[in-house]
Amino acid sequence: MWALRAAVRRGLRLSSVGRGLPAPRAAAPSCPARALAAVGRRGPGNPEGPWGGGPGLRADGGRSRAEDDEEEAEDADENTEEELLQGEPLLPAGTQRVCLVHPDVKWGPGKPQMTRAEWQVAEATALVHTLDGWSVAQTMVVSTKSPDSKLVFGKGNFQHLTEKIRGSPDITCVFLNVERVAAPTKKELEAAWGVEVFDRFTVVLHIFRCNARTREARLQVALAEIPLHRSNLKRDVAHLHRGAGSRYIMGSGESFMQVQQRLLREKEAKIRKALDRLRKKRHLLRQQRTRREFPVVSVVGYTNCGKTTLIKALTGDAAIRPQDQLFATLDVTAHAGALPSRMTVLYVDTIGFLSQLPHGLIESFSATLEDVAHSDLIVHVRDVSHPEAELQKRSVLSTLHSLQLPAPLLDSMVEVHNKVDLVPGYSPTEPNAVPVSALLGHGLQELKAELDAAILKATGRQILTLRVRLAGAQLSWLYKEATVQDVDVIPEDGAADVTVIISDSAYGKFRKLFPG
Repeated sequence: MWALRAAVRRGLRLSSVGRGLPAPRAAAPSCPARALAAVGRRGPGNPEGPWGGGPGLRADGGRSRAEDDEEEAEDADENTEEELLQGEPLLPAGTQRVCLVHPDVKWGPGKPQMTRAEWQVAEATALVHTLDGWSVAQTMVVSTKSPDSKLVFGKGNFQHLTEKIRGSPDITCVFLNVERVAAPTKKELEAAWGVEVFDRFTVVLHIFRCNARTREARLQVALAEIPLHRSNLKRDVAHLHRGAGSRYIMGSGESFMQVQQRLLREKEAKIRKALDRLRKKRHLLRQQRTRREFPVVSVVGYTNCGKTTLIKALTGDAAIRPQDQLFATLDVTAHAGALPSRMTVLYVDTIGFLSQLPHGLIESFSATLEDVAHSDLIVHVRDVSHPEAELQKRSVLSTLHSLQLPAPLLDSMVEVHNKVDLVPGYSPTEPNAVPVSALLGHGLQELKAELDAAILKATGRQILTLRVRLAGAQLSWLYKEATVQDVDVIPEDGAADVTVIISDSAYGKFRKLFPG
């Protein structure tokens, strides 16, 4: 309906259009600046910063005109982006008692079912419970041989299902656990069942919208909503025609459908342009990170597997607030932590994966997932207490391969078996898996040692012992550009043997600056 209302010029009122949905949620506040954003930040120790009278300042200490213009342009961009984010909720607010209907597809010969119905139903139930005020009143698993048919189910099963839904006055809506429901099918089902019908795409997208905090995540969700708006165009325009005389907007020569399609195209182009601006900023941050040569560890896994809890345990960052719900993390954040070698690494928390995650969502969040492709190491966190842990693993690996990540990055991936405290006597069968309990702290030292070795191998860093003069700048340079593990001072020589972890490029710079 966003596009429909936007199509109506000032002076035209369509108060009868719409389904009486509540006003859109207020824009969520942006998350605080994270460690990643702080890399390369100017400060009192940096002569190029504002305290040092750098090139960005006038002689009197005021701001330059260029900086003012840049800030004004950025403010204008933010205002434009906020306008793009306005829209009606995808799901009704308030208390909802849901009838969860799961089509149990009976595959033909040679087509094994990808996941068991029990797991799919449990996952769909968890999605419903993620929504405030929503609960599952009834669950119905209904067999079907033709899930792509107009009414999804066969005639007999559909009639039986309709009678049960119609005979349950406490049901306020139906969650049909399929990826997408076509607009004509949705209309037919709602007419037959007498309540609104939502598919998996709409429910997941609404959860994404509720959990998105940063501008980038909110824009990515808005981009993923565009196909949903397009699929609803015919239904909304048909509703409009029943209450309006002319199909055309006065003087424009365009029908409401054409106006809506054009406005959606314009909105999509603006969102992509805004995301491209943010992608460029992300690229600059990666360049700063590369200059500082911080190794980057991307932490991936099925949604609610404990990624954020593990990062909190590895870094000791008290500001991290893990949540026991699906898709609690949508905004990519980076958190610094030290390994046993004293090497500092950045752990990047990523969006959780889901089986049958709609393709539109993966595409919309592709810019965010670029961070995974540019990392030095991937840590795959698995919830080994989950009854379908193996199916979850396959889903995550399938998504990672669809991102076309570099083969060496996938081959070096470290697998972490989390929540072992919930599985008494657990022992991993995979040879390279590291069992941990992020919540209780079990196995963290073993995991850090594994990460140490994997990072050294992946980044080409080496451990060297260098003889340096105490009177020169060599030691301070090594502390700045490498990871100093040990310093053995030799007073009689005025020197020290320094054990460092250093990259090939940094070692080359060291030899060039301090020959001999």
